[in-house]
Amino acid sequence: MENLFSIGELSKYQHISKQTLIFYDKIGLFRPAYVDPHNGYRYYSANQIDFLDTILIMKKIGFSLAEIREHMQHYDTESSLTLLKRQLTAIETQIRELGLIRSRLAHRCAQIEQAGAHRQQDGGVTVETAPPQAILFHEVAAPYRLQEISIATKQCFAQGFEKELPIFFQCGVVVPLSRIRAGRFTEASLAFVPIEATDRAQNIRRLPAGTCVTACHLGDYLSIGRTYKKILRFCREEGWEIVSDSYEFCINDYITTHDEREYITKILFYVQRREAENVPVPEK
Repeated sequence: MENLFSIGELSKYQHISKQTLIFYDKIGLFRPAYVDPHNGYRYYSANQIDFLDTILIMKKIGFSLAEIREHMQHYDTESSLTLLKRQLTAIETQIRELGLIRSRLAHRCAQIEQAGAHRQQDGGVTVETAPPQAILFHEVAAPYRLQEISIATKQCFAQGFEKELPIFFQCGVVVPLSRIRAGRFTEASLAFVPIEATDRAQNIRRLPAGTCVTACHLGDYLSIGRTYKKILRFCREEGWEIVSDSYEFCINDYITTHDEREYITKILFYVQRREAENVPVPEK
């Protein structure tokens, strides 16, 4: 029809599908100027092209279709400026959040890439100086089985996501030394996720820098006792006194593999020479 564009023509000019234009019509966002009563074909005027451009630009900026429809019912320069400034603030917030997520993903990728070296250290005990770090923790309920550990871990992640805390995409557990000495190697008292130091939560434990014995356990979690036995034997033979509970950091776990044979758990104890004193240890 003269001075009107068919839905196919408008779809071609704007690089938008006919189905999208039909949907916009149905929700009252962008209706054709004329609908042929005989065949139902939709036709659009030249003036409507600018209107459609505005819709597509607002959608690209990040507005929902409902927001666009409401705004374009009665809009002017002042209302547009208010809306755009509000969206600018939302985008800046998203950028900060994405920056945090990006750093966490980079950290997780680095861990996975280093997994090969950890596999070669399976069960090997080393002494190292651990840097200060912080963990967000939740208590594991009795009887301290894997099910209760999983629930406590999910509480950590849920709190971190809900409160937008600077957590890392990693998890771990604390196993009391007394339980380890009793052979109850998987009965954790706390589940945790590493976190940047912050005062936005009360359930944060700050681990000091200090001398630690560490070992990487390769394989399913229920077999972790064999690595604990190596650590205890190493400390006895090398003159190290364990002065903390065990901190287990999952290097490779259910987040990155379904094959438990690929699991890697780094075990860490703070230690001191048997004659040493005043060695910093994590708070209880």
